[in-house]
Amino acid sequence: MIEREENVAVSVRRQCELLELNRSSFYYEPVEIDPADIKLMNVIDEEFTKHPFFGVRGMTWRLRDLGFWIGRKRVRRLMRMMGLQAIFPTKKTSKRNPDHKVYPYLLRGVEITRTNQVWSMDITYIRLGKGFVYLTAIVDWYSRYVIAWRLSNTLTDDFCVECLNDALQYGKPEIFNTDQGSQFTSEAFTGTLHNNNIAISMDGRGRCLDNIFVERLWRTVKYQDVYIKGYQNIPEAQAGLHEYFDFYNMERRHQSLSYKTPWGVFSGLEKIAVKNAPTYTV
Repeated sequence: MIEREENVAVSVRRQCELLELNRSSFYYEPVEIDPADIKLMNVIDEEFTKHPFFGVRGMTWRLRDLGFWIGRKRVRRLMRMMGLQAIFPTKKTSKRNPDHKVYPYLLRGVEITRTNQVWSMDITYIRLGKGFVYLTAIVDWYSRYVIAWRLSNTLTDDFCVECLNDALQYGKPEIFNTDQGSQFTSEAFTGTLHNNNIAISMDGRGRCLDNIFVERLWRTVKYQDVYIKGYQNIPEAQAGLHEYFDFYNMERRHQSLSYKTPWGVFSGLEKIAVKNAPTYTV
């Protein structure tokens, strides 16, 4: 899809920008992964989407029940590669960099009553026909609007920073919430938030439910799009998810929004009756 030849009028950098693909993903030479591992990762993805409380031990037994005789060490390795952890507090499950500063969780007991009050961001595993890719997205908590998203085949922080910069073109939140992953504690990421005077909030270790609205988004995206369409490669996934997020933002009505669309609420075009306004205490 991207042309490398010198005589092409549009540079590789610009082609990546138009495709919303970070350049590290384009230049990255993937390490070949055992097809058996890919098959297991896809099963783990589906089972974790259904049962996000599964840790390594629970996932190991679940896979054995499904006919995969597999050891706990292999499950742990694959779940780490996928960036998965159970929703309950556990020891040493958060893959944060010990040299990075971790910020406190600012949203406990806070009522979410307006757009641009809280944005949050997370990363999830998206399976492909012959591999996988990572998806990150930024969501406005009040309206559920997906402000920006990016795909990458690496878990480096650059695609998260690029996604954040994309989102900041649409506005600025008061609080930005993430987990403690190294992508979000990096100086490049937190520095961007500091430079825009945005308060930083981070989930408690092992507590994915602190970022519940993004977790719900992942479940919706996978069941309504990824699992149905079975994307074979990154360009297919890029095009298909672009179409789905347009539908999710502009056309999909949410019961919690009084059957308004995320874009309608985020933009102020669709007003919610005061008695039905989606105020959340988290």
